[in-house]
Amino acid sequence: MDDLRRSFFRACNPSKTIDMADAGERKYYIDFASVRGAETVRELGETISLTNPDPSCQLFTGHIGCGKSTELLRLKQELEQEGFHVVYFESDRELDMGDVDISDILLAIAHQIGKSLSGANISLPGRYFSNLLKECADFLQAPVELGLEAEIPLGLGKLKAQTKDSPKLRSQLRQYLEPQTEGLLRAINEELLLPAAKKLQDRGKEGLVTIVDNLDRVENRQIASGKTLPEYLFVERGGQLNRLQCHVVYTIPLVLMFSNEQEALKNRMGGGTGPSVLPMIPVQLKNGQACEPGLSLLRQMVLARAFPDASPAERLENIATVFDDPATLDKLCQISGGHARNLLGLLQKCLRKSKQLPIRAETLSIAIREDRSDLMGAITDDEWVLLRKVADTKKVTGEKEYQQLLRSRFVLEYRYGDEGRWFDINPLLAGTV
Repeated sequence: MDDLRRSFFRACNPSKTIDMADAGERKYYIDFASVRGAETVRELGETISLTNPDPSCQLFTGHIGCGKSTELLRLKQELEQEGFHVVYFESDRELDMGDVDISDILLAIAHQIGKSLSGANISLPGRYFSNLLKECADFLQAPVELGLEAEIPLGLGKLKAQTKDSPKLRSQLRQYLEPQTEGLLRAINEELLLPAAKKLQDRGKEGLVTIVDNLDRVENRQIASGKTLPEYLFVERGGQLNRLQCHVVYTIPLVLMFSNEQEALKNRMGGGTGPSVLPMIPVQLKNGQACEPGLSLLRQMVLARAFPDASPAERLENIATVFDDPATLDKLCQISGGHARNLLGLLQKCLRKSKQLPIRAETLSIAIREDRSDLMGAITDDEWVLLRKVADTKKVTGEKEYQQLLRSRFVLEYRYGDEGRWFDINPLLAGTV
C-alpha cells in the first residue's frame, strides 16, 4: 500500500506536464475534447494539414494550469506521426516574461528551430546570422564568446544565455536589434525556414511546425505607450509574428479575449481567425445540475494516476483502494471546478495528509477548508460584488473583470454542448457568495 501511495503521489504532481512521447506517462492522459465544447487540438492539427504546404499561424489560449501544454504535446506527437518535423519549446525558459519584445521572441524561435534541425543533422549556418552574432558581440562590448560556434543554434544559444539574466545587456541588445526587426524576420525566413523546408521535403517530411508554448505567461503590465505588454506584442506587433514561413502555434494571454483589441488581434496575428480557447472540464451545467460526462472523465483522470495499466472499468472497480467512498472521489472532482492543476494539487494535498490509503472524506474536507480559506483571503470587497454578479448572470465582461476574477481563478470558464459559453464561480467559493 505504501508503494501505491508513493507512486500515486508522484503521478499527481500538478507542476508536471504529461510527456505524450513517453509511453508510461501517456497512460495518464485523458481526452476531454468531448466535454470542452470543441476538439481544439484536432482542429489545430487539421488546419496545419489542410493549409500545408502554405504556412499557417494559429493562436491558442486558456487558463494557466488548464492543460494547454499537455494538449500541445499531444498535437506535437500527432503531427510527427503525420510526417511533420515539430519544434516545441517553452518560451519562459528562454525569455523574461516581464521584459520581452518582438526581437526576443523571434531570436528564441530561430534558436529553437536551429537547435532542433541541428539535432536532426540539418545544418543551416546562415550568413546573416553569423554576421549578426558578431555584430551583437561587438555592440554589447561584452565577453560574449561565440568563436567557431556562430551558427544559428549554438551561436544564438550562447548570445541569449549571456543576456537573459542581465537586464542591462538585454536592453542594449534590444536597442540594437529592434530597428532591424524586419531584416531579422526576412533572414529567419530566407536563411532558416525556407531552406529547412526544402531539406525536410527532400527527406520525405510534410513540413515544419513550431509550437511556442507559455507565451500566455507574458505579464499584463502597462508599458510607456499606454498599452499593455500583451496588446503591444500580439496586437500592435502581431503582424510580424504572423509572417514566419512555417506553421506556427502561439499560446497567448487569455486577457486578450476580453480586451477591446480582440478583433485587431484576430485580424493582425490570427490572419482573420480568432484564438482557440481551452476551457475547464465542466463539473456542472449552466443551470447547476451535475455534468455527468465531465465528472466521469475527471474520475478517470484521478484513477489513471493510481492505476495507469488498468482499463477504465477496472479503475472504477478499484476506487475503494484509494478512496474510502466513491462520493469522496466525486467531491474531489466537483470541488476542483474541472481545473486540471487545481484537481491534482488538491489530490496531492490529501495524499500528504493521509498516512495511508484510502483517502478519507474527513481528510478531503480539511484540504478543501484550507484551500477555500486561502482563496477567500485574497478577495476584496468589490470582487465579492462581481462574484455575486457572475453567480447570477454566468457572464464576465471586459478586461477589468477578467483581471479581477479569471486571472485569480475566482471564476472559471466553460463551454459545453448546447450550453455554449458561460462562467461560474470557483466551486471552492460555493456558499460564500
